[in-house]
Parts: sequence; structure tokens; C-alpha cells
Amino acid sequence: MNVIKRDGRLIQFDKAKITDAILKAMNHTMKGLDVNLAKKISQDITDSVDDTISVEEIQDLVENKLMASKRKDVAREYIIYRNKRNIARGRKQYDIYMDIVNAVSSDVTRENANMNADTPAGMMMKFASESSKPFVDDCLLSEQAASYVANNYIHVHDKDYYPTKSLTCIQHPLDYILNNGFKAGHGSSRPAKRIETASIIGCISMEQIQNEMHGGQSIPAFDFYLAPYVRLTYIEEIKKIEQLLSENHEDLYNIEIEDYIETPLGDLAGKDRYKQQAINNTVKRVHQSMEAFIHNMNTIHSRGGNQVVFSSINYGTDTSSEGRCIIREILTSTYKGVGNNETPIFPIQIWKKKRGINYLPEDRNYDLYKFACKVTAKRFFPNFLNLDATYNQHELWDINDPKRFEYELATMGCRTRVFENRHGRKSTIGRGNLSFSTINIVKLGIECMELQDKKEKINTFFKNLQKCIDTIAEQLYDRYKFQCTAYKKQFPMLMSGMWQDSDKLSRNDTVENVIKHGTLGIGFIGLAEALIALTGKHHGESEEAQELGLQIIKFMFEKIKEKSDFYNLNFSLLATPAEGLSGKFVKKDRKQFGAIKNITDREYYTNSSHVPVWYKCSIEHKAKVEAPYHEFERGGHIFYVELDGDATHNPSVIMQTVDLIDKYNMGYGSVNHTRNRCKECGYEDSAENMIKCPECGSTDIDTIQRITGYLVGGVDSWNDAKKAELRDRVTHN
Repeated sequence: MNVIKRDGRLIQFDKAKITDAILKAMNHTMKGLDVNLAKKISQDITDSVDDTISVEEIQDLVENKLMASKRKDVAREYIIYRNKRNIARGRKQYDIYMDIVNAVSSDVTRENANMNADTPAGMMMKFASESSKPFVDDCLLSEQAASYVANNYIHVHDKDYYPTKSLTCIQHPLDYILNNGFKAGHGSSRPAKRIETASIIGCISMEQIQNEMHGGQSIPAFDFYLAPYVRLTYIEEIKKIEQLLSENHEDLYNIEIEDYIETPLGDLAGKDRYKQQAINNTVKRVHQSMEAFIHNMNTIHSRGGNQVVFSSINYGTDTSSEGRCIIREILTSTYKGVGNNETPIFPIQIWKKKRGINYLPEDRNYDLYKFACKVTAKRFFPNFLNLDATYNQHELWDINDPKRFEYELATMGCRTRVFENRHGRKSTIGRGNLSFSTINIVKLGIECMELQDKKEKINTFFKNLQKCIDTIAEQLYDRYKFQCTAYKKQFPMLMSGMWQDSDKLSRNDTVENVIKHGTLGIGFIGLAEALIALTGKHHGESEEAQELGLQIIKFMFEKIKEKSDFYNLNFSLLATPAEGLSGKFVKKDRKQFGAIKNITDREYYTNSSHVPVWYKCSIEHKAKVEAPYHEFERGGHIFYVELDGDATHNPSVIMQTVDLIDKYNMGYGSVNHTRNRCKECGYEDSAENMIKCPECGSTDIDTIQRITGYLVGGVDSWNDAKKAELRDRVTHN
């Protein structure tokens, strides 16, 4: 016999549940328990069911049989409880909706710091979001997964987008549409012929696909993709001179250019003058195009007109003069800022650091690397991706290959990493994450605290961790199979050839044969707190804790590899970039276990495998502790450093941090500091808690901080957990 749950799922009939429900109602009466009556009613209902019955029908039968018995007092309590549950289900949703209606600042409305939930479009998105989540719980999650979510063991990310079958993110093969053009809505674009067009197509690409996905958009080789259009623009400038003079200078079209540097024409004459004039004009146009690109990525909205595109660009390894021009001008535009000297929030910029290319003084792009560090000291970006890390290298990479970028790792600014692929070549391009879910390893640690035997405590932890991995892998697989039922036509831009192999699909084909190239991320949060629960100390302060921490993450890495083999899919371990989740897990755990010192007594859990933000240590100590985890966190990781003072006066500290990333074989890192800007006069500094401009006296101050992988102007939009984390952050020296 089967029972139809409220979500439509079938589960096996269990008469013991009926007996328990009746006994609970009896507990609230003066007459107390009557076990025999409870068992008789449950047996009568069992005998009356032939095949399938709904939960509501069972409850109706219980009510009728209790009313027909001598225990009408129990029927009354049962009915009251049933009504309370129905009201509670509706009331919780009602309260959430009213917070949205009244623009109340809450964890729901501040779930994403870069989304304004107070605008009409933002409110509409939140209504849709909060309506779809219960539908997922009731109809799309298995009973096992729903139970683990309800009991705070796992969290399903982007649950509101689950019913749409959308994927998380993608690394755009921008050259595909630059060379072939594209269609978007009712319009279409021809292949690009100049830098301005290439730049705007890059923006449109990310903006359009953002509407088809629930995660970020990234360009993996920004410099390589746009470099050809620098030369085309230069040729266009030569042709202008030809037209003006009625002369032929085709010999200048493909002449070698050491670097695109704007230089006064001075005493230059003839072809030398024409060449330099064309270079100067090209540089101006490239600069304007890069300015426009940054401006557009901070102003063009997607997702119903409510949120700028969550965008990233990777660059730094194109050593051609045209590629260097792109790199130089994107850095120059970033350093100058947008508008009134504002620090651009997007795109997240990522410098691909590579020995032989841009890291050592003798490398061709070393000068640009130094410039990148100067820009980071002022504008937070670029972050630094270490292509020299042993696990980030590709065996086919060749410095002499003009398309070597195809074998270079690129990352999302938030940290998501996609590289290995069991269904095709090892590459980042045209691939992304499909979905990810996170394990609350802190709760697993807390549940073992009362065990006195150390060996038993650790064994119990790993046993329960294995159960979570089993459950979360099955949940991700279920979601993957659900995503496989989507049609190509549901993703008109994404599946037009941008996602790997999608150009082979017909309009009405499902995406099943191509999304297998994506990854399924199993994340974790709170390693530090879990270690404190298990050993009394976190990995930043104890060698014993560090040893156990690495054992835990290596265990997850190996078990997730087993899941990849079992499901034949690209499962990966992710160091979760928790924003809203950092407070959700701890709030529930504190309610269950109370405030436990350095575990549940703060408003947040520490992100992934990081040393706690409140723990004071040197930059090198933090690097040494966190570095070994990166090799196992193949789904994504990041190393953060908090700087004190104004780094603009000392860019070398950025280079020293990158040196540590190189020294300890870390995969990806960035530097945090504070940047204030007066909205009235544009004055900037890095003073802590600046509330009044020292230049003009204005109190209209914009303070930029990094929340997870991205920047946010002002912390009012942050949730309470992230605000608490920000207050606790200490600097490293």
C-alpha cells in the first residue's frame, strides 16, 4: 500500500505513524493514553485501504473514527493540531510575503547583497523566489533529501531556480559569436569587425545568457578573444589615412608592432608617422571600448531588470602586442574608476598568473603584472589565478601555441572552478557548474561532542559525513536528471553554441547529451567550527586540528570521486562561497544546541576551509594553513588576505601575497581592504569607518567591501550574518 503525500510523491504506507499521531493527541488530554484504542484505529484504517490513499484521506478517517469512539476529547485535540499545522504552513509564507511587500530588511530580502529587493522588479523576483522554494520542497526533493534539508544537514543552493531547469554558470567561448554573430530576441548581430563591436558583443553575450541561468557569467580569455579586433581597428585607422591622402599603405596593415603605446608624433614623418598615428587612435578606441565594457557591466540589468550581470573576465596571458593592449587598457580603465571615480563592482577581474608569461621579471607581460598589482591595491581587482599550481596545469599547454588559452584554466570570480571532464577534453571553455548543494559539517561535529572516546568521536563523524555525501549526491543527481528534460529552445542563447556541443542539437532536442560536460558541486561550510567541536581548536591554531581538517577534506574529495565514477558525472568538491547560508545554518544549530563558544555563539559559520576571520595571524601563516586544501577543492576555492591601511601606497604587498600563492601551490586568491569614496566630490581613501569627507565635509560616503567573491558598495544590503562577519574581520600582516 502507498500513501500520496501533499507534494504528490508516493511513500510506503506505515500504520505506526497513525498510531503515533493518535498517541500524541492523547498526550494533550486529561484522560491520557489509550494505546489499545490507538492501535485498533490504525489497524482499522489499514484494513480499509486497498491500494493507495492520500495523507488528507488518512487524517479524515482518523478524525471520524475518534469521533465515533468514546474518546471524543482526543478527536478534538487531533483536529486542533491538524488545523494549527495548516495555519502554520500558510502563516509562515504570509509573513515572508509581507516582509517583501513592506520592504522590511530581513534575511529573505537581503539574501543577495547585489539585488535590490525593494524595487518593483526586485519584489516580483522575491515573490517568485519564495513561492517556488516550497514547491521544490514538496514536489521535487526526495523524502530523504527533504529530511536532510529540514534537519539542517544540507542546503540546496538556488532552490528557487530549481523548477526552471536552468544551469548555474558558464565560461563564454566569446570567439564563437564574435566570429559567427548571434541572434538575441528579435535582433541579430553580424560578426565583429572592430574593437567597439567586439566589446559590446561581450557585454550582450553575458547579459543575455544571465537571463537563462541562475549563476555567474565569465569570459575565460578576455585578452585573446578581443586581441584580433585591436589589429582590425588599427587597419581601419590606416585606411582612414589612405582615404584622406588618396594613397595606398597596405604594407602597414600587417606590419610588426612591438606594443600599442600612445606616443607623440613629434618629428616622425612618412610611414612612421602614419603607423604611429594609427596606433595612437587605436589605443584611444581600445581604451574607450574598455571603459564602455566596464560601464555596461555595472549598469546593464538582467533577471527582470533588477540585477546587474554577475560577470567575470580572465586575462593576462596573451603576450601579443594586441593582447597586451587589451590588458593594459582594461587595467587603466579600472584604475581610473567609472563615473565619478567609483570602484567598478563588475566584472570581477581575474589575472591568470603564469611563469614564463607574466610572473617573473624576464617575462613578456611582467610589466602588466606589476600594473595589475597596482590596480588591485586601489580597486580590489584583479584577483589572482595561479596557473602554475600543480592541479591547474594542462599537459597540452604550449607557450608557442597561439591558442594556448584553450588549455588554460579560468575561474568564476566567486571561485567556481571547472576544468576536468570525464565526457570530453579537459577545458574550461563552454562549460560551467550545473548546480551545487552544501553540507553543514559543523552540525556533524557538534553531534559528536558528547562522545568521550576520541576514536569513537572521529569515526562517528566520518560515518555521518558519508551519509550526508550519499544524500547530497543523490539529490544533485535527481536535479541533474530533471535538468536533462529541458529543451534546447528554452535556452536560446546559451544553447546556440555557447555551451559545449550545443550547436549539434536541434531546437526541440533535450539538453541531456550536452549538459553532462558540466559539474555537480558538493560544498561544505564551517571546517573551523567543526574542528573546534571535535578537537577543541581550529586548524589555524593547532597542528592536530590541521591534520584532522585535511583528513576530512581529503575524505570528501575521495568519496566524491567515487560518486563521479558511480554516476559517470563530473562531481566535484566545492569550498562553498556562503553568503546567505553563513547565517542560516548557525541560526538553526544554535536553536537546537544553544550557544557553544566559538562554534554557534556567532552569527555566522566560517566559509569553507578558511581560518576564522576573527583569528589574528600573519599572511604567511594563513597561507600555509589554507593552501593544502585547495588541491582537494577542485570545484572551487579562494585564499583571502585582509590588509590594513592604504595599499595604494604599497602595491608591493599585493605582489608579496601573490608570491605566497605561488610558494604554497594555492590555486586562487585575492586581497581585501577598505575603499571609501565621497559621492559629492569623489575623494577616496581607505580610512576605517569614514563617515565624513575630509575634503568637502559631505557625509554621503560610499564604502566598498568584499562580501564573498564579489564587491558591494555599502553594507546596508548585507544580511546580519555577513555584517557580523565583517565586524569580526582582523587584518593580516
